[in-house]
Amino acid sequence: MIRLAPALLSLLLNACSPPPTETLRPPAPTGPPAIAVQSAPAQAASRFPETFEAGSKGSYAPGSETLGTGPWQLTEALIGTSEQDHKHGARAARLRAGGRLTMSFDAPAGVQTIRISSAAYGQDAASTWELWGSQDGGRSYRRIGAAVRTQGPRLLTTTFEGGSARALRLEIRKTDTGAGRLNIDDIGLETGTGAAVVGGGAGQPGPLPGQTSPPPPPVRPTTGVAASQPAETQPADNLALGNPSGATASLSTPNNYLLARPQYAVGYHARRGTPTWVSWHLSAADRGQAPRQDDFRADPALPRQFYAVSPRSYSGSGFDRGHNCPSADRSRTLDDNSATFLMTNMIPQAANNNQRTWGNLEEWTRAQVERGQEVYIIMGSYGQGGTGLQGFKTTIDEGRVTVPARVWKVLVLLPEGGNDLQRIAAGQARLIAIDTPNDQQVSPDWSRYRVSIDALEAATGLDLLSALPVAAQERLEAQTDSGPTR
Repeated sequence: MIRLAPALLSLLLNACSPPPTETLRPPAPTGPPAIAVQSAPAQAASRFPETFEAGSKGSYAPGSETLGTGPWQLTEALIGTSEQDHKHGARAARLRAGGRLTMSFDAPAGVQTIRISSAAYGQDAASTWELWGSQDGGRSYRRIGAAVRTQGPRLLTTTFEGGSARALRLEIRKTDTGAGRLNIDDIGLETGTGAAVVGGGAGQPGPLPGQTSPPPPPVRPTTGVAASQPAETQPADNLALGNPSGATASLSTPNNYLLARPQYAVGYHARRGTPTWVSWHLSAADRGQAPRQDDFRADPALPRQFYAVSPRSYSGSGFDRGHNCPSADRSRTLDDNSATFLMTNMIPQAANNNQRTWGNLEEWTRAQVERGQEVYIIMGSYGQGGTGLQGFKTTIDEGRVTVPARVWKVLVLLPEGGNDLQRIAAGQARLIAIDTPNDQQVSPDWSRYRVSIDALEAATGLDLLSALPVAAQERLEAQTDSGPTR
């Protein structure tokens, strides 16, 4: 069977790294709004950083302002100069609810890093903002990285890393509806060659010690398919559908840390002590006679800086050590089966959810494999707070392991053989997405919890089929499976 390389083209930008102090992940937007902006020639990259020092717009009314880098459209935004505006100099942008800063020109191709400084205006409440990008002259936009939650008067720099092979224009959106106002200052860009074309926060305070953030979701590109990690660090099958969060094996992304092994790939969240997602491929070749090992243990592949969840972390909690990649999906060899008992593959799962609902789904999936199907699978969890045998809990292990509120899975089933991604994109596969509550009242009938992949992406902030062409993603992810499950 032909396997496609997991990285075929680059993302617009694939992640936000390192995570800023105030970063949170609200639900991902459901679609890319079209933004009408003025067209202008591409500006020289050397004109960045944008410091707002050349601006003088004094009202929130929508209007165009020529800044140091070129023309920008400011909506519900002005150039602040008061003592309450937190800035590196005399001026910074100030946004209120619904505020947007939109480039009316394109930065040249090759941008690899974007840095933006932000703070709460005066003593205002926290604000949430997002960075969006367009590669088609402002006709359509996609979100770049994670949403950022900014609080306090200290300007902190958020770094977005990835790569744009095409001309890029940016838009900053204040997405919360609260009364808090937001200062934005020093927007800097760097090219992939390492050219020093950005300022914006160099030498400014970074994240505060001990503060962490959820994993940043990658941006779906406007054309092509998603990039992921180098081929030598990940099996092609296990990440063939893409890297849902743009996870990397970097100490700078502890809450979006990539663990790639032959049996499955993990996007691990160190602060939660659980995987955000686990991805693997299942075929008849993965099944054998190896017995269940039951050797639950801490994962030795985790960096020493991370807390190592152990089997004792779940003792007396009332929750199962719930596999993401199941033991029975890896029975070809003893080593394969043993790998599924690493604690980085576990979540605190309600017994009825794990043993009945999820057990039934796993058995059904393996039955399809016995009938000649192969399956690409991504499983994960989100939210906080589930109900186990000892009632509702938000965490276990003295707060070091988060109990998820929801448990989800995506199955992509197709007959064995052929060019898999091509067949999936052509609509020759069956896609099933499941989203279940993590409690004891959950129905044993998993088919009752079928949703669209779009709905899962909105709930989790992940990009679940990023290796497919965008047009195929948009078509397939909007569907909710209604096929037979008996």
